[in-house]
Amino acid sequence: MIFSSILFLFIYLPLTLAVYYVVPLKWRNAVLFAVSLIFYGWGEPVYIVLMLASITLNYAAGLLVDKYRDSARRVRLILGVTAALNLAGLFFFKYYDFFAENLSRIPGISIPALGLDLPIGISFYTFQAMSYPIDVYRRDGNVQKNYVAFGAFVTLFPQLIAGPIIRYKDIDSQLKSRSHSWEKFSRGASRFTVGLCKKVLLANGIGRLWDSVAAAELNEISVMSAILGVVAFSFQIYFDFSGYSDMAIGLGRMLGFEFPENFNYPYISKSITEFWRRWHISLSVWFRDYVYIPLGGNRCSRFKNFRNIFIVWALTGFWHGASWNYLVWGVYFAVLLILEKALLSKPLSRTPSFVRRIYTLVLVAISWCIFAIEDTSRLLGYLSVMFGFSGAAFADTAFLHDLKSYGLLLVVLCVASTPLLKNLYGRIPDRIRAWTTPALMLCGLALSTAYLVDSTYNPFLYFRF
Repeated sequence: MIFSSILFLFIYLPLTLAVYYVVPLKWRNAVLFAVSLIFYGWGEPVYIVLMLASITLNYAAGLLVDKYRDSARRVRLILGVTAALNLAGLFFFKYYDFFAENLSRIPGISIPALGLDLPIGISFYTFQAMSYPIDVYRRDGNVQKNYVAFGAFVTLFPQLIAGPIIRYKDIDSQLKSRSHSWEKFSRGASRFTVGLCKKVLLANGIGRLWDSVAAAELNEISVMSAILGVVAFSFQIYFDFSGYSDMAIGLGRMLGFEFPENFNYPYISKSITEFWRRWHISLSVWFRDYVYIPLGGNRCSRFKNFRNIFIVWALTGFWHGASWNYLVWGVYFAVLLILEKALLSKPLSRTPSFVRRIYTLVLVAISWCIFAIEDTSRLLGYLSVMFGFSGAAFADTAFLHDLKSYGLLLVVLCVASTPLLKNLYGRIPDRIRAWTTPALMLCGLALSTAYLVDSTYNPFLYFRF
């Protein structure tokens, strides 16, 4: 089940909110645990067992870490075994077939692929559950002795399958006590509607253009069509994923929670370093706190610092999927971040802002080519076309047709990628916004619903991670 579906919007969500607010406060974590398991198991109920195993493993680890806190050796053993078991489950379901296929290319080795379906959201909830015993060990969060409350934390349906990745310390106190008010609920509903519109009206709208270009033969694509295609994918993945994060944050508020922000207008960044402070913030923070800093962070020699950056970004790339292009994507950003840190920070600081933004957007666009195209030969061919090395025409009638068809939407996407509309709307007097906000919400919900009813095109790019 996904948020941008008629089933979720008009059946699951209303029933969930009704039950949640009818029961007493002390039962609400139990309600969340139950309805979240239903949400997760709707499409593949067999994997509820895997999720319950993850919950039980990390819940027990937290209790053991708290019990044996005075024994450093025991605690390290507990954390090591817990991390190994968490990662073993993730590896088995997500990466086993990848390694089996690649190792089987070595003469004399034959490992059969299993062809198992990837449990939805396993990368997100595994990282989330892993944070708990570590936070307890670091005293960043209190040990959770209530299994149901901990289960609600791991399975919390607003962010279960696509984040933001919630660390235990972010939500520890909220599991015990959280505020519920009409003002908070209305802010959450507004944020959810914004995210729904971003996903359904913007991401889905421009996604058709990328799908069209990606499906074409390389010898039929002009330079400008290739550029337009990757621009379309850049917008699609941003509005798709940030829209889903907005919906998650909005749903959290409707249930009394405050989740951390996950996007902050990344396409206005003036460097790759800034881009990754604005894009998928919760993932960057998770790797910083649980991998980069334990490796030594930047409090070490320059060589070791660059090594740490490389390791973190190689892992970040591979976290996204079991395919070589994701690993290359992560290494690509590692190289760029190391270059900026080592050589480019001062030159960039003296460069005009608009040039720095163009520099960032071009490098990010190339990264999305790597991310979107898994086949290496096609990726190289697409980049060759895009940079004019293939002998393709600069522009053709297909490009002009696509530009005419999607031109207005592209202008809207460009504006919506900046804080301009938010800043302008914030200047409107409160008394006017008091009635325009509900009116815009109803309009956005109506348009999104009409789209969902009329169209079968409703992909979610991060659903498989």
